[in-house]
Amino acid sequence: MSVTIGALRESAPQETRVALVPEVADKFVKEGARILLEHGAGERARFPDSLYKSVAWADSAAQVLHGADVLLSVQPLSLEQIAQLRDSAVVIGFMQAHARGAEVRALQARGITSFAMELVPRISRAQSMDALSSQAAIAGYKAVLIAASHLQKFFPMLTTAAGTIRPAQALVIGAGVAGLQAIATARRLGAVVEAYDVRSATREQVKSLGAKFVDTGVSADGAGGYARELTPEERARQQEVLDARIAAADAVITTASVPGRPAPKIISRAAVERMRPGAVVVDIAAEQGGNCELTRAGEVFEHHGVQIIGAVNLAAQLAYNASEMYARNLFNFLKPALAKGELAIDWNDEVFAQSCLTRGGQIKHAATAQALEGAT
Repeated sequence: MSVTIGALRESAPQETRVALVPEVADKFVKEGARILLEHGAGERARFPDSLYKSVAWADSAAQVLHGADVLLSVQPLSLEQIAQLRDSAVVIGFMQAHARGAEVRALQARGITSFAMELVPRISRAQSMDALSSQAAIAGYKAVLIAASHLQKFFPMLTTAAGTIRPAQALVIGAGVAGLQAIATARRLGAVVEAYDVRSATREQVKSLGAKFVDTGVSADGAGGYARELTPEERARQQEVLDARIAAADAVITTASVPGRPAPKIISRAAVERMRPGAVVVDIAAEQGGNCELTRAGEVFEHHGVQIIGAVNLAAQLAYNASEMYARNLFNFLKPALAKGELAIDWNDEVFAQSCLTRGGQIKHAATAQALEGAT
């Protein structure tokens, strides 16, 4: 019997993305799956029901939750939604396990198999499944547009009859996927761009995009392509150099984060107070506590004439393309488990094994189990 893959109209506040777009729904059907969608699932991402040609429709979220063998989501399911899943259901989406302990426990108690897209291993074979990267690229792009719209200066240099306007000075902190996209976007807009990351391997990537790498003399290369935490001495040395570059910038984009932990504090109140009036800080890490000491998630806060923008869920502000990219990530993740329309997960596959959050009444992700259960 064909597996039924379901998707809901996302219910989280300000979430406009959808886990299944028409193109990807058709791909799943060609793999032999049946698609069950809640009416209006894609409307906020500008995918009306009329574009979905090969799906079955449900009039309510409850019908999808009861009827889906595999449920695809963007945001984590609520406790009420988890309670309505069928016993053998598989859930795939962003789980935010470090902040959603009650929901993880509910999945565990129900015996639900869940996969967290943020846990997909960063290996070559899984690049097409890397939803963190696809959504981060959008966030980096959007953050620069937000900075440009709030900054009361031109980004590019302009030569006019009234004289020459100097280009804006932009500083990007963090050169992961979001940071690199922010660098590229700021350069396209004509700003003079500097960038910093504690991982020395990013130096050449930054330079290749036409930005100047800020060298603080501190390197924090860590496992899995992420940065390790700095020692107090390293942090002080880093801060001294960075504070000077922050003070010189018109627009600062911060993107530094450590998965499953609060975002590192990089911009202090004192650093903000050294910035020029009218300068802008866009903090992509606001939802994880922010890279700036003064960041307020979801708010624009002004301090000493500097605007600190606590950017949240930026990918949802470009929902059409964000949904396309995310849905393709989900398809590439799930396709190896589809055999003639039936679900057959290979638990020896490191992608499935490492991205599994809960299964068979257990929390399979070690860090989450440690946090919630004290497991070793």
